[in-house]
Formats: sequence, C-alpha cells, structure tokens
Amino acid sequence: MRNASYRKFLSGTVAAGAILASLSLPSQASAQAAEDAAADDDIVVTAQRREEKAKDVPITLTTITSEALGNGDVQQLSDIAKLTPALRFDNYGGFVQPTIRGVGTAVSASGAGSNVGIYVDGFYAPNPLSNDFQLLNVSSVTVLKGPQGTLFGRNSTGGAIQVTTTDPSAETRGLAEVSYGRFNAQKYQAYFTTGTDTIAFDIAGLYRKGNGFVRNVVTGSKKDAAYDAWSIRTGVKFTLSDSASLLFRYTHADTEDPTYTAFNSLTQNGVVQSAGTALSPLIPGGVIASTSRREVSQTSGANFTSKVDAFQLTGELDLGIGTLRSYSQYRKESSLSFLDLDGSSLPIFDVEFFITDKVITQELILTSEGDGPLQWTVGGFYFSDKNRFKYLDGFVAGGARTNVSRSQTDTKSAAAFVDMTYNIGDKLFVTGGLRYSNDKVKNGGFGAGPLAFPLPAGFYPIPDISDSRLTPRLVLRYKPSEASSVYASFTAGHKAAILNPNGFTTVPVDSEKIRAYEVGYKYAARGLSFDLSAYYYDYSNLQVASYNGTQSLITNAADSRVYGLESQLSYQVSDAFQINMGAAYTDAKYDKFLTSPRFDQCLAAACGAAYGLFLTSTTDASGFRMARSPKFTGNIGGRYEVDMAGGKFALSGSLAYTSKAYFDSSQQYSQKGYELLSLRAEWTDPSDRFTLAVYGDNVTDSKYHNQILPGQFAIQTVWGQPASWGISGRVKF
Repeated sequence: MRNASYRKFLSGTVAAGAILASLSLPSQASAQAAEDAAADDDIVVTAQRREEKAKDVPITLTTITSEALGNGDVQQLSDIAKLTPALRFDNYGGFVQPTIRGVGTAVSASGAGSNVGIYVDGFYAPNPLSNDFQLLNVSSVTVLKGPQGTLFGRNSTGGAIQVTTTDPSAETRGLAEVSYGRFNAQKYQAYFTTGTDTIAFDIAGLYRKGNGFVRNVVTGSKKDAAYDAWSIRTGVKFTLSDSASLLFRYTHADTEDPTYTAFNSLTQNGVVQSAGTALSPLIPGGVIASTSRREVSQTSGANFTSKVDAFQLTGELDLGIGTLRSYSQYRKESSLSFLDLDGSSLPIFDVEFFITDKVITQELILTSEGDGPLQWTVGGFYFSDKNRFKYLDGFVAGGARTNVSRSQTDTKSAAAFVDMTYNIGDKLFVTGGLRYSNDKVKNGGFGAGPLAFPLPAGFYPIPDISDSRLTPRLVLRYKPSEASSVYASFTAGHKAAILNPNGFTTVPVDSEKIRAYEVGYKYAARGLSFDLSAYYYDYSNLQVASYNGTQSLITNAADSRVYGLESQLSYQVSDAFQINMGAAYTDAKYDKFLTSPRFDQCLAAACGAAYGLFLTSTTDASGFRMARSPKFTGNIGGRYEVDMAGGKFALSGSLAYTSKAYFDSSQQYSQKGYELLSLRAEWTDPSDRFTLAVYGDNVTDSKYHNQILPGQFAIQTVWGQPASWGISGRVKF
C-alpha cells in the first residue's frame, strides 16, 4: 500500500510540475524583458553537429551536466535513464540495448546493432556488449529523442546519445576520488592534465570492484555477482596553428561483471518458471530454484568479461568557409559469457560463448561559420565491423563441453549527408536535410556443431545482402523572442536489414523504417528552461527478437505506431537552490503483429523429452503494447547549497519513476511500476579542493526486475540492486 501511494504521489508531483512549468512561463507583456535577460549561460549542444544553444535546436533533447551526473550518482552510461524521461536501458545477458520512446530492440545477433546510436566525443560506439561503459571525466551527456536519420551514423531510429569528455588542457590540474559503499562497492578514480600552448596531455583512470548483492544457495558462494573492472583513457592534443589541431586518444576497458548474467527464475502466478522445478518430483531430494532478489541457484557460476581497445584521432581545420572535422577510429573488442540457462540446482544446460569485433569508422564533417542567414553541415561516414561469434558451446547435464555453433558477419556502411538551415527574416527558420546510406552484410554464415541437432553438422554460408536508403528531414522553426522557439518537424530513419546466423537460418531480416512527426516549444531565460513536445511515429517492419535455448528468433513485426507527450523543466530558484523535472507519456502499440513469439511450459506426459521445457509458438500481438515501452516515465531532482564551516554544504537528489513495462512482445512478462531515489550530501572545504560526501541509491529499496529473458529452459530474470549507500572523498589539485 505504501509503494502504491508513493508512486501515485510521484506521478502527481511530476505531472503537476509540468503544469506549473507552463504556467510559470513569462507572459507576452514580459517577452521583451525576457529577451533582454536571456541567460548568458545557455546550454550549448552539438545535436545538429554544430554548436548551438539547446533552446534553438528543434529536437527534443535532455542534456545532463557533469554536476547533475554527480547529483544523481551516475556511475555508468545506463544510469542516465534515472535522469532522462522516455529512456530505458535493458540488458539481455551482457548485451545492453537502450530504448527511447519505445524504439529499441532486443536483437543480439551477429552484426545486428542497436536502434540508438551512442557517440563518445563524436565517435560511434556500436557494440551492445560494451556500451554500458564507465563514465570517465565526462563533461556532459546529451540524449537526442526521435530518429536521427540525417546527421548521425547508422541505425539511429530511436535517437542518439552523445557523451562528451574534456580535452587535454595546457593548465595543469587534476583530481582524485575514492568511494566505498554497501556490498563492498569500491571505486577509485583519477584525472590529470598538463601541457603547453602547442601540446597538451591528459590521462583518466577508473577502477571499481564489489561483491554484488546475491548469494548462491546451491554452492554457498556470496560472490556470484562480484565484479572487477578498470578503464583508462589518455589523450594528446597538438595545436598546430590558430586554425588546425589534432587530438589522439587511446582507451582501454577491462571488465569482469556477471551482474546481468547471475539469473534466477521468474515466479508467475505462484509457479517458478524453470524446467528444473518441473522435474523436481523426479529428482531425489528435489530441486532448488531460487526466486529471491538476493539469491541465485546456479550450479555453475555465471560470468561476463569484456575487453575494449579504442584508438581515435580527431582533426580540426578552419578552412575559412567552414570548419572541417575528421573522426578516425579503430576499435578491437572481445567478450566471454558463461550462462546457466535453467537457473536451478539441476545441471540441465549451461552455455559459454566468445565474441569478437573489429570496428573501423571514418567520418568527415564540414560545418559553416559565421552568423549569416544560411547555416549548413555536409559530411560522409564509413563504418566496418567484422563480428565473430567464435564459438557457442554447451554443457548438457553437467557433461563435457560440446559445440553448438559459431557464426560471423562482415558489415559495411557508407553514407553522405547534408543539412541546411536558412533564416527567412529574423524569426523564421527552415531546415532541410538528406542522408543517403548503403549498408552491406557479407561473409555471413554459421557453423553447426553436435548440439545444433537436428541440423546436420557443417558450415552454412548466407548470401550477401545490400540495403540503400534516402532519409530526409524537414523542419520549420519560429522564434517569437530571443528566449523562446516553436518548431514542427518531419524526420525519416531506418535500421538496416540484418542476417540472423544465430537463428540457424539463411533468411535475412528486413530493414526497419520510421517516419516521425513532432511539434515542440522551448524557452530558456533568467534561470528557467522549459520544453514541451508532442510526436507521432509511423514505425514499420520492426526487428523483434526472442530466444529459444541457444537459437535467436528474429522476425519482422508488420507495423506499429507510437505517439506521446514530453516535457522538461529546470529552474534556478536562487543562487542556492535549483530544481529540475521531466515527464513523458508514451503510447506505443503494435498495429499488426500476427506472429509474435510466446513461450509455454510443456507439462503433459506426451511432451516426452521436452517435459518441463518452454516451447515456442506464435500469437497475434496486434494492439499489444510494444516491449520496453512504459506509458509514463518521470523524474524530479534538485540541489540546495548553504555556507557551512567556511565551506559549502550541498544536498542533492533525484527521484525517477517508470510505470508498468513489458519485456516481450506477447505481453507474457512484465514489471510493475517502481521508483528509484538517489540522495547525496556533500561538504567542500573553503579552498574548494576537498569534498566529502555520503550518498544513497534506491533509497526506498524498490524491488524490481531489470531483465526478464524468456528461454527454452527457464524464464530468466535479474533483479535491480537493493538499497545501497556509501561515502566518498575527492581532492582537486
């Protein structure tokens, strides 16, 4: 009852905040005053690949500053969902897939990619196995809502996430931070930069470890979800002249974190969803299948490890007519996963798989300079990914390792794009953009091993595919005052066709297509920023995925539609007090989906060897809510500072809420609404060098599933972390 009342309170608070925000906007009579007092500290973003004030960008976006990241205790990229309406991060084992406004995917096949493009300092990071990375010396994160089919990389049908770090500086400075929290959670972080006017260097490092929060009731281990991860990023910036510079960066990340592979079994209608429990009456002593949040019952310890090496070169040259930027990248990535697929004390079936990626990207962008009526961006983009599922091996009934399969794809993408904005008079702006892209998948195929039965052993090549698209963009924007902006836009996007070698099929999966219509209003002046948008998506040929044991089941849903409202508010009430809030309503449904995959446990004697397993079939999901699409998401936060003991004392926090969401397209498995509350209190000494803090996450101890993954041997689930707290210390020098 308490939780229900609390959630109603939060929903009402966020909704009321949006209404109050609209009422608090300056009247027409004060419009000129607002122009005169337009904030000098407007947030500047590169949402259109050139620097602009956020209030002038005709795209719904959420920008999270470094201070706000600290207030919400954001450690990894997925944590930004607590501060961003309409954004989710979902895990499928080690695979991380973001969803924006219901547009996302659970696809984890070779070369499949994501619907949301992730960019770090302008570089595309395509691998879902390494995209929940640690945030190293980040200055801001910007989430762009809606398809970004013109200016951003490939497959950005849901949106894009831009992570911006600080450049090396000639000013010598640094910081170090240490924190310790519940479940033996430790974090050590440091940053240092120095240099001259012509060459500057920086280095950032982060190490974290912890025991996790689960205990294995079969083996007695308390470290089945223990993690140990470190990363380092270094850069050298060469200022060649007043008009030219080069920045070289190297990043290495080494992660061992089984948090999202330490499954237990879902309980539904009082029944534990595991093949092990169905077989329990036949096993002397019975079978343990834990469903508790802080327990797992795996016979083998699950694991996930990942290694990333990224080499990046950014060049910038002022050509007079515009600025040319070049982004050259090589990434080498690998991951190893070990999963207990039945989640019980009975050793039914375990798997281990090893995946490698070699990624090359090259992007050239030329943007206009000056304040003339025409602003433009032109560019080209190249992407290559050699993805190899080196092996997928199985362990039947605790027996010897036996090969199931291996698979591979080589994906190449090339694109050219142009985006222009023309100022008609002083207040009306017209933007037109177009992107041409060609995607090819070659050398696809899968090898079938003994456990791929009844498929005969051997290698099965898959014919090459090619997919070319034109994606346009058109925007009208009216600027009634220096502080406000109104816009209407149409944007098209697509997610390229893929192969599905992990599904043991040579039949390709068609490309997704989306057409988005949006209207919005933005205001920013005198410490207040506010935006409101409404949108409608015509979304077709969705690539929908589920998993049958080791086999991926990917199909194209016929079509769907998405519409919604979104609003955000930030207000500097005084020098000491700042508040922010956001809310999003999303109505996302499949218009027509006749072959949605579903799972039903076979419990009849006629099932024979399949007794207790979850067998796949299809159902009509037309009219069903789209997976990972809660109707309502909202957040509210604030920060209050006072003088104390000669220094500064600050209280900050964020409260996020999400309503009920389904993890599958057939609406079999869902998570009820829940809230996440983060709090932080910190004191900074008079010299502004030393900071001490105490913090808490999930302070209300919400019990929620952050992953439900249907499979042949169990309906696997991972719980979100319980309430945690800790202390931290930071020093600047």
